[in-house]
Amino acid sequence: MPDVADAFIREQLLDRRKRLTSAIVWSREQTRLRELLSEVDAALARIDGETYGICEVCHDTVERARLLANPLVRYCLDHLTAAERSALERDLEMAASLQLGLLPSPDTRHHGWEISYAYRPLGPVSGDYCDLIAEESAKPELFFFVGDVSGKGVPASMLTAQLHAIFRSLVARHLAVEQLMHQAGRVFCESSLSPYFATLVGGRAEAAGLVEISNAGHCPPLVIRPKGVTRIEPSGVPLGISSDDEYLAERLQIEPGEVLVIYTDGLSEARNAQDEEYGEERVVKSLLENIRLGPRSLIQECLDSLKQFLGGASVADDVTIMAIQRTA
Repeated sequence: MPDVADAFIREQLLDRRKRLTSAIVWSREQTRLRELLSEVDAALARIDGETYGICEVCHDTVERARLLANPLVRYCLDHLTAAERSALERDLEMAASLQLGLLPSPDTRHHGWEISYAYRPLGPVSGDYCDLIAEESAKPELFFFVGDVSGKGVPASMLTAQLHAIFRSLVARHLAVEQLMHQAGRVFCESSLSPYFATLVGGRAEAAGLVEISNAGHCPPLVIRPKGVTRIEPSGVPLGISSDDEYLAERLQIEPGEVLVIYTDGLSEARNAQDEEYGEERVVKSLLENIRLGPRSLIQECLDSLKQFLGGASVADDVTIMAIQRTA
């Protein structure tokens, strides 16, 4: 049986069959519902016959991301009709527009902090998650999040939107960072009928320079100081692995001029034509050489360094970089 016909796909199809069977009892649209039920049964039969996930035209494997998004798919992209291809393109354009609409302002100032980020999807949509939440209260706070959902394409982008909704809701409850990460991990795990998970860094910055930050299996964030660099190692597993995981938060004092940089592995794991990895050392070198620049220019220098390293090669993953600098 092809790898795409795994337990998750079967579970998703069985759940869809149960819902359709219940809906047929009371719905007036029984004809269409019975057609959908027939499609689900046919997909289950293909799993039992070990032909699920195989294109019915060329007999090659259908793209996994499309099967996860719609388990009834029967054709690979190369064999869609012109109308189907056009509809898919419109869906991708809408998904990309919606995802970009969830991003925060690219340049933010908030009570002694200046924040910028670069968000570079590999395709129309991205599996990277990026958000800033500025709290205006008696004790102004800045919440920041950068993550990377496993997988690519529309399924991964849908889960970044889910993370956005989860954290936006939880921040309003004024939880400690450890609790915020734990609750987010629990909700993400229990509400995602998905084999995906998300590495993620989340934290809170106060006006006086205190930062609480937690790393859920993500690339170590870097605190760039004139005399060196501090790495913030993971304190827990990625979100979505288990609903019971606990996370620790590290507390740091960031002084004026110092910068906290969070990035996704699309930056550090990029490879050039000689199959050399860009690596964390080059990331650190670029940041240290340009620490006196503001966050926007610092990020641009880092991207320019990556471009020079790659030569004519292309990145193979989404790239996100966030720089949070204390200015006062």
